Amino acid sequence: MMLGRTQIARLIALSLGFWVLATLYIRLLPNALINANQGSLGFVATLPVAWLSVRLTKVIGRLAPNQLLFGVTVVGAIAMMIDGVALRWFSGVYGSDPRAVRLGAAWLLWGYGVSMAIALAMAFGSQPSPGCSRT
Repeated sequence: MMLGRTQIARLIALSLGFWVLATLYIRLLPNALINANQGSLGFVATLPVAWLSVRLTKVIGRLAPNQLLFGVTVVGAIAMMIDGVALRWFSGVYGSDPRAVRLGAAWLLWGYGVSMAIALAMAFGSQPSPGCSRT
């Protein structure tokens, strides 16, 4: 389950990339968060995007099935810490509308949770059941 240095470096870079993309979405499309219908659609659209982010994490991090959950946790933890610092001390990076920033923060939390749930499902789905063998 241990990750190599190269894997960790790839995951750190990926978490920075994901953070930049999500921040740009919040900053450049605040109405997509504020508008009730678009905001709800954004939450639904997070499902396939989160699945893709987990797949990208596996591929870019060159993760074995037993490393997937750990790798997604590394990516999510780094991005969440960046979000925490940015929301606390540099919230202007997300935009100037406090409502959009608040709704963007909710969308971020939803996305992190969905991504981790997908990784959990993938990780447990790849493990054989006790007493069963996979061929």
